Amino acid sequence: MIRFFILSLLMMSSVWAQPLDRIIAVINDEVVLESELIESAQTISLQLQKREVALPPRDVFISQVLERLIMKKLQIQTASRIGIRLGDDDLNASIKNIARNNKMTLTEFRDVLERDGYEYGAFRETIREDMIVSRLNKVQVGDKIVVSDREIDNFLATQAVQGGVQDAYRLYHILIGVPEAASPEQVQTADAKLEKVQLLLANGGDFSEIASGYSDAQNALEGGDLGWRLQGELPSIFANVVPGLEITQVSDVIRSGGGYHLVKLVDKKSQEEHMVKQTNASHILIKTNDIVSDEDAEKRLNTLRTRVENGSDFAELARAHSDDMVSAIRGGDLGWSTPGTMVPEFEKQMNALTNDEMSEVFKSRFGWHLILLHERREENMAEEYKRSKARDQIHSRRMAEELEAWTRQLRDEAYVEYRNL
Repeated sequence: MIRFFILSLLMMSSVWAQPLDRIIAVINDEVVLESELIESAQTISLQLQKREVALPPRDVFISQVLERLIMKKLQIQTASRIGIRLGDDDLNASIKNIARNNKMTLTEFRDVLERDGYEYGAFRETIREDMIVSRLNKVQVGDKIVVSDREIDNFLATQAVQGGVQDAYRLYHILIGVPEAASPEQVQTADAKLEKVQLLLANGGDFSEIASGYSDAQNALEGGDLGWRLQGELPSIFANVVPGLEITQVSDVIRSGGGYHLVKLVDKKSQEEHMVKQTNASHILIKTNDIVSDEDAEKRLNTLRTRVENGSDFAELARAHSDDMVSAIRGGDLGWSTPGTMVPEFEKQMNALTNDEMSEVFKSRFGWHLILLHERREENMAEEYKRSKARDQIHSRRMAEELEAWTRQLRDEAYVEYRNL
């Protein structure tokens, strides 16, 4: 079916490739040409073929392709009207990034495109238009969406009610068994054993060793290790006790039909635990301009670097010389940063340093830098991460809804006339 479609499209293109291109539709003050429709149909057919997706009937397919062209032209018209442009530098950077993501050089990527039937010039213009439309959607819809803290709170509360993220607990357990319908003597023996265990624990005994020697549970030889248990997986007799324990704390005695239980919380984590490596560093920035050249900035920073090596205080030099006014008043202190906060060229230099080490002088898009690394840490950003994810999900959902409404309005208000179909 797909091969038939492509063949028929190629036949149509050879018939339609006349000196005077026919107009298929008029959109406001622009037109869709027959050649545009065929080219777009061929491109989409090849894409569907690669994905092994069956095409709809020919008339339906052509109608869908035409409607897509109409909507794109309406969006490009709107972008042009409000001043959204895309320069060649941004376009080239985007295409290079696409090639890089496919682990190819730009030349290799271009060769593959043309081998697969895509004309490179047309591909560039398609990417340009897609990027313009993306910027338009952001300006017209995305930037106007504000997600409130209350929305996030409600989202997370609903998620929790619906069985959202649960904490997980690492537990050790001791059971002093009491037989069902136990005699007074058996109960007395169990009580004595329990007192012995409690005394050993009170005197600093190792819980797992005591479990191995005294527990009647099946996992006694493993030191009573219950492993990691989600809150919903906890035995019902522990469910109300474990969440209230501090790490390393041993519970009070828990009585059940099977005997006496002691539980130790060894560790705890959220299922959404999100450990982030953070870096605390200071820097001095020298910006270049019409007066300060790259050579001047590099030389000044190297002089400052030598002064620090000879005992001068980095913070004082940052206050006196750094062009980063925000960090300069703090002695160059950038605070704790997470991956992705800094521009790549800065982060690369910073990540190569060890504690209390100073970088070589280097250049970024903002100017010339000298970094002093203070320390690193791992921080659990679970709550921040959870709220950030919630914000993104809410924004994405509203973006889809409001973008659909806006594009529908754009289409309804446009003048569209079909011809020669």
